[in-house]
Amino acid sequence: MNEPPPQLLPKHLQDFIASCTWTFAKTYADTWPHEYIVREKVDEASFVDLVSHIRANGYEARFYEKSITYFDHDGMVYWTMGSPIEKTTIVNRCKNDQTYEYRLQHGTMPENTTELKKKDEAEAQIRVDEIHKAISQPSHRGAEKVEGLMDGDI
Repeated sequence: MNEPPPQLLPKHLQDFIASCTWTFAKTYADTWPHEYIVREKVDEASFVDLVSHIRANGYEARFYEKSITYFDHDGMVYWTMGSPIEKTTIVNRCKNDQTYEYRLQHGTMPENTTELKKKDEAEAQIRVDEIHKAISQPSHRGAEKVEGLMDGDI
């Protein structure tokens, strides 16, 4: 990876990520282990600050053909999927040695990556679409639906 010199994560964002309950993405345990937080379950202002910081101070790298902005902090790599900030609902993180570029360089890619990539992308898009649909429901039932969807993983 062609990373710039590391940028520091401001103390309030360090405190925020330390205070969050990160959910392990069980669906990707064998391929791309990572964890995530959901905007609706954390402090809104801190979530937006974290997303903004990642995008303003991160570096561009690849996940297969997709270019993503990543930010490294304390042995972890943070990213979003690139939607506009107002539509971003998830912040992901993984250990440095679980990133695409690290694994590509070190020969630790998951087996059958083409098929896994297609399956992972399709499953992730379905889950994101379900979450967006549930969030857009004006009633309390929408919140209940989001809770049910979050019991799975992204």
